[in-house]
Amino acid sequence: MSLTDDLAVRDLTDPAQGPHAIQEILAAILDAVTTRWPAADLLVHRGDRIVDVADNYDHLGYSPAAITRDARYTRYVGERRMLRSQTSALIPGALRRLRAPDTLIACPGIVYRRDCIDRLHTGTPHQLDLWRVTTAAPQPSGLLELVETTLAAALPGVPWRTSPADHPYTTNGLEIEARAAGDWVEIGECGIAAPRVAGAGLALGLGLDRLLMLRKGIGDIRLLRSNDPRVAAQMLDLTPYRPVSAQPAAHRDVSVALPEGVTAEEIGDRVRDILGTDATLVEEVSVLSATPPDDLPPASRDRLAMRPGEVNVLVRVILRDLHATLPRRRANALRDRVYEGLHQPGVRRAGCRR
Repeated sequence: MSLTDDLAVRDLTDPAQGPHAIQEILAAILDAVTTRWPAADLLVHRGDRIVDVADNYDHLGYSPAAITRDARYTRYVGERRMLRSQTSALIPGALRRLRAPDTLIACPGIVYRRDCIDRLHTGTPHQLDLWRVTTAAPQPSGLLELVETTLAAALPGVPWRTSPADHPYTTNGLEIEARAAGDWVEIGECGIAAPRVAGAGLALGLGLDRLLMLRKGIGDIRLLRSNDPRVAAQMLDLTPYRPVSAQPAAHRDVSVALPEGVTAEEIGDRVRDILGTDATLVEEVSVLSATPPDDLPPASRDRLAMRPGEVNVLVRVILRDLHATLPRRRANALRDRVYEGLHQPGVRRAGCRR
């Protein structure tokens, strides 16, 4: 996608861009925390989609060598500017606006990821960073209270758990998962805010798309942006989702030469670029195998036009139109576009190892 296209993607958390059920989740969370801590000042900070690299990484304590800074995972738009990869990138700007000693900082919005394609992932997810900054020394018990208050509002009655995790901008970091349909699904992370970042405070980051999907019983993240009136009408409140169809999936495999070590996230991001608006028909992209050139017959290496440092990657693309049957000819045409886009030698290097 071009930068213009990226910036035109609707932010579902923003009421100015039209109503959406994600805003209901956000409102429930903010109402719960302000009720729990009425003396705290609430600062809602949205900021810009293009941010300084310093705010996205440096001011949050990321190492200069952090792999997430790699252009494979970050959408740079200049030497020191980028499309924000997390709503945590808005926290430094919010901290510069602080006016009260006890403040709840809420930073909701769309972010940009080079991510894999499946039912739970998208390249433009929505997040909420919710930090409580105070003058008192924060405690782990206070962190769990913040998580409990938030999840009781977003996912009432849903079991949740935490496990240790490391984040550059927190200590005592935790990953948060919720129970849904027999599985544990990651929904966020939290920790004691690192003193170098926020002085004394608690940090909580949540995936709003996943919270909404769990709340309404939605199985595919693409439905959140559906233009089908039968679906879009259900994305205005928090009532359980009623499926409107169950279309069959089409599985297509492509065999291409790609750089050794290429990930499903990189391939998924490239497939989005190749298909453009038709990427909404892709349910999942996965890597079935990666075969070194020495394990291939010479004829196969020649057919793939393999170059040094490349391997033969078998990519599975699962296609499904959420609202209508996908004709075989259409599925094959999409497969051919994916193959041609991944197979081009120049694109293989620039597109899958950006």
